[in-house]
Amino acid sequence: MKKIFVAFVFALGLQAGAHAGFAEGASAYNARNYATALKEIVPLAKAGHADAQHLLGLMYYMGRGVTRDYKQAFAWHYKAATQGKSDAQYVVGAMYYTGNAVPQDQRHAVTWFRKAAEQGHAEAQHALGLMYRYHQAGMPQDMVLAYMLWNLAAANGNHNAVEQRAAISRQMTQEQIEEAQSLSRTWKPGRPLPTTSRTGSS
Repeated sequence: MKKIFVAFVFALGLQAGAHAGFAEGASAYNARNYATALKEIVPLAKAGHADAQHLLGLMYYMGRGVTRDYKQAFAWHYKAATQGKSDAQYVVGAMYYTGNAVPQDQRHAVTWFRKAAEQGHAEAQHALGLMYRYHQAGMPQDMVLAYMLWNLAAANGNHNAVEQRAAISRQMTQEQIEEAQSLSRTWKPGRPLPTTSRTGSS
């Protein structure tokens, strides 16, 4: 099977933060005025502003306004991730999964994907679903949990999850689909995701 993550997409959600300057920095970034964005967000990132840390990490990852530097990208995303920023948690998980700028560590990848997914992060939910579906990163193969996660990710706007949910449903029993749908309905963001299912493990 091909690597699950040939590339990963950043879900930015750049909104006005509590600190003055972040809104200006995010607006400048979205307008591709990276010099202004950098000037606004670097002081905030250094002061511990999680949204600014995530955005600065993205700039280093993409080489926008700065020389591309994956180690700096990881460092800034990690700072934001430890403060609970789900977008940054997803990036940290993806960088651990691919071994980009850090030693490849699939256990760490799963940990960070789960943290983001439990906050309702669609891409992280999609990634965990792939791991359960294809028995990757030490995860058990479990079609019910894969379907559940893709159901959640689809509801949050992940189009790949829609297709994969449809494909896996053709290989599932009605009982498995019903369990997956029930798990989806009863789970709420901020709560732990289930790690086992009644009917889905192979």
